Amino acid sequence: MATKIRLQRGGRKGYAFYSIVIADARAPRDGKFTEKIGTYNPNTNPATVDLNFDRALYWVETGAQPTDTVRNILSREGVYMMKHLLGGVKKGAFDEAAMQAKFDAWKADKVKGAEAVRASEAKAKKEAAAKELEAEKKINEAIAKKVADKKAAAAAAKAEAEAAANAEATEEAPAEA
Repeated sequence: MATKIRLQRGGRKGYAFYSIVIADARAPRDGKFTEKIGTYNPNTNPATVDLNFDRALYWVETGAQPTDTVRNILSREGVYMMKHLLGGVKKGAFDEAAMQAKFDAWKADKVKGAEAVRASEAKAKKEAAAKELEAEKKINEAIAKKVADKKAAAAAAKAEAEAAANAEATEEAPAEA
């Protein structure tokens, strides 16, 4: 039986959520499967992967063929790196302690890179929010200035009207006297 490591779709319309499964190559995408080894959520940034590393490694070593997307997920999670390093141990190139040290260094570098990307995205988002706030402050100041000018013009017009009324009243008073 030819086995494949593939994604099985779940979730609602427009919000896909996938299970990473081991299935017969002839089975339909969402049909029967042999084993579920993880989940993949592409809706988060970065995409969230929950993987049973040992079972994934077992199935890759057994010869299960992953789909292109699953191959990318497995290589990002380090399954193929571990398979490569285990091949080196089998050939006698290095021992298991050296293999584990190499894998841990690779994984730490991968995590460090992901953290750097998240930090830069957060910084860019913060700067964009600050720019937006400054632009909004400028707009609010312009609006406040227009309102103040309008009020000042209305007050000046009212004062002018009162002055004219007072002037008329003073002109009429001496004429009566």
